[in-house]
Amino acid sequence: MQTRRSTKKTPASHAGHRPSELCLTIEDVNKEGLGIAHSHGRLVLVFDALPGERLKVRVDHFGQNRIIATTLRVLKPSKSRTSANPCPHFRSCQGCPLLSWDGSAQLDFKTDTLITALKRYPELAELTPADIWAAPQTVGYRASAKLAVSRDFGKTRIGLYRRHSHAVTDISACPVHHPLINKIVKIVQEQMDQIGVLPFNPHDGSGLLRYVLVRINPLQKKAMVTFVTAERNYRELTRLAKKLQQKAPEVVSIHQNINASSGNVILGRDTVRLMGFPDLVDQVGDVRLRLGPTSFLQVHHAQAAKIYRLVRQWSECRAGESALDLYCGVGGISLHLASVAGQVVGIEVVTEAARHAQANARLNGFDNCQFFAGDVAKLLNSNLKLPGRFGTVVLNPPRSGCDDQVLAGVAQLRPRTLIYVSCHPETLARDLAQLHKYGFQVAELQPVDMFPQTPHIETVARLVAR
Repeated sequence: MQTRRSTKKTPASHAGHRPSELCLTIEDVNKEGLGIAHSHGRLVLVFDALPGERLKVRVDHFGQNRIIATTLRVLKPSKSRTSANPCPHFRSCQGCPLLSWDGSAQLDFKTDTLITALKRYPELAELTPADIWAAPQTVGYRASAKLAVSRDFGKTRIGLYRRHSHAVTDISACPVHHPLINKIVKIVQEQMDQIGVLPFNPHDGSGLLRYVLVRINPLQKKAMVTFVTAERNYRELTRLAKKLQQKAPEVVSIHQNINASSGNVILGRDTVRLMGFPDLVDQVGDVRLRLGPTSFLQVHHAQAAKIYRLVRQWSECRAGESALDLYCGVGGISLHLASVAGQVVGIEVVTEAARHAQANARLNGFDNCQFFAGDVAKLLNSNLKLPGRFGTVVLNPPRSGCDDQVLAGVAQLRPRTLIYVSCHPETLARDLAQLHKYGFQVAELQPVDMFPQTPHIETVARLVAR
């Protein structure tokens, strides 16, 4: 049957009038922590909103199907809204959507996000996660930062891209960053203006500095800084590096990474040391880790240490039994397993990370670890000389989760225990459902609040062969 097209005219408020402010009641919150409402026949997404609140909001973008807005005034607050907001960049940065939420509301939201993802799959719908592990430190916890650089009104800005734009918001006083990161960023900002080091301009190709990467050892208060530049440069960057070390002696290692690409990828292939040590030695949980300028490590050390110890506890490695750690990074989980397993094999796609993992095994006195660099799926299905049977296999993939080839390869190994460490509930649920088809069922789920003030959640799952 053909549907008659309506001849009713669209009201002027829908077609022409685009309000700069709205008064709304928040119906729900999406997985990104943005409030959901409706107005002018459109979905409205509101930054800094809690369910049930009545708000006056500023319209940042009025689109054909949706409106993007930011809270101006809270007319009727939620009981879960906190008045303590330690961030001067809160509404311009918008990197911490849950900063106005009290602690218990944040944890409930993250647990609900995980449960919602699981319920999409019938075989997972009845799973009940354990109580989420709250973070002991909810501000000042972040031990690394990747920050963009730009210039505005004759001043250097170092910070994050504003939501839905390429404009850089200064976050030199970010409350979730460790104070040493903020100190370093402020010095680099000031010295760039004084020395005349210009940020890279993607529109005309002028300038030099694209990003500043800072990694710290919170226990020893030492730092590594990497300048990502559009081309090789020695003179200007060396001056900047020397000034930085003079004003922040905590910086013990400074590198330059060259990224000449035109895309949004932060790091290029080539990294050279400008000053100081080649690596930064850190401590997470029971192991010391030597980290390079491009190494990945969880940003919240206390929570990462809990995860590493949980994986070791859940592995229940028996004497002489081997463990396989896939997407092993610099070896944080592998080295915790090395203290209880007969042998540990780690596979990591990033060559530098695999090299650091081997060095970290030596640093911690373990001679029962072996690390391979390459594509996980290909190495699993190659003639790689692996030990006989693995009692434990650990998966710790990026946000995109695991390829089915990897899951199938792991299933063929038939480990007694399979542990999946995830930073994304949706890809975790998808992969757990696939592993269920391969004969593994979830025995335990432990959510972990790795990123307080943000909607992100880490989850550790223990699976056993059926």
